[in-house]
Amino acid sequence: MISDEILMLSVKNGTLDSLAPLFERHHVRLFNFFLRLTGNRETSEDLTQSLFQRILRFRHTYKEGHPFRSWMYRVARNLHADHYRKNKVRAEEFYEETDYSRQTERLAADEMEKKERKRSLLEALDRLPPEQKELLVLSRFEGFKYEEISQIKGISVAAIKVRVHRAMGLLREIYFETTGEGGKKS
Repeated sequence: MISDEILMLSVKNGTLDSLAPLFERHHVRLFNFFLRLTGNRETSEDLTQSLFQRILRFRHTYKEGHPFRSWMYRVARNLHADHYRKNKVRAEEFYEETDYSRQTERLAADEMEKKERKRSLLEALDRLPPEQKELLVLSRFEGFKYEEISQIKGISVAAIKVRVHRAMGLLREIYFETTGEGGKKS
């Protein structure tokens, strides 16, 4: 399998067909990244498509030897920021409902409790300032390491660690305020 970096260098050098495998590898994760930031499926689909258009338009800015994934998420982050600035509206809350199979009442009750906690967590996440929300989406949902986030955001790893720690503290505070659990850890 050809690495992302080699494919992107090929795109940068004019072989635009090399973007197709990059799209196939990353579009689902990018859609989920945007969905977690916007809470809106349609907007996330549009942003995902726009991202790959931007990758083509700004392919000359990709630097050989640098991780493609970090560069791509930096472009995605900038695209989201532009979208947010243009619209000046926080996206409506979106929580996908899941179908429950007919199981025992206990399993259904456990599932409902888990779902309610997830909904409360997503509500708390949505109440964070955009900068903190983005950091938590990258680190907790997208699985980026602090070093990668540092590259994406262009700030030190130490600063990322401090900001993620503060964002987690605020998220915890908002979550417990929302759920009324008063600081009880679960």
